[in-house]
Amino acid sequence: MVATPIGNLGDITYRALETFKSVDVIAAEDTRHTLQLLTHFEIRKPLISCRSQNEQFASEKIIKMLDEGQTVAYASDAGTPGISDPGAILAGLARKAGHKVIPIPGASAFASLASVAGAGGKTLIFEGFLSPKPGRRRSRLRELMATGDAIIIYESPFRIVKLLTDIADIEEGRRVVVGRELTKLHEEITEGTAREVLEDYGSRAKVQGEFAIFISGNKNAKLLDESSDNISEA
Repeated sequence: MVATPIGNLGDITYRALETFKSVDVIAAEDTRHTLQLLTHFEIRKPLISCRSQNEQFASEKIIKMLDEGQTVAYASDAGTPGISDPGAILAGLARKAGHKVIPIPGASAFASLASVAGAGGKTLIFEGFLSPKPGRRRSRLRELMATGDAIIIYESPFRIVKLLTDIADIEEGRRVVVGRELTKLHEEITEGTAREVLEDYGSRAKVQGEFAIFISGNKNAKLLDESSDNISEA
């Protein structure tokens, strides 16, 4: 399971490159995307698709290759497989079939944002993407923020302002750090209270990029009444 850059190709590890060079086959979430990465580093290997829509079926094909003695590396589009990316099903099935599953660590938007968030505490909850449905999103966000622990969430440019609105409505003074386009040319890290960050992004004419959002912990947090939400939206 090979972690690949989340933007800056310089973040690829030497071990990842050596792994790609040494295996018989490379399985990928998007073969076109991974081909670009391999081409950049002048690596040529057979590719097989293994994306979220076909992971069960593709995993069975990959396990058959492993049974035949071939070696296979898996790469999702960016970051570490299995973290809001395909790969978990493949890893589980391969291990169940008796094959050794080896992690090749590297880039992760989750770890990258956590490293610059500047927050202490023993517990950090990683939730990945929340539901796109407003009712479910707000309900889950309330549950997470009520734990009082720090949280990291991923979000798309199409819903980032809605997510920030929800956070501010629940607790406008909670500290938030937004990482946009982490490791890429237009990387931006914005920090402030939930209300301040919402006002920043809400005033922008256009919002682009991929987002990771850190919500600080608050041990005084309590689960608020959800009656104002239209839960039927879920």
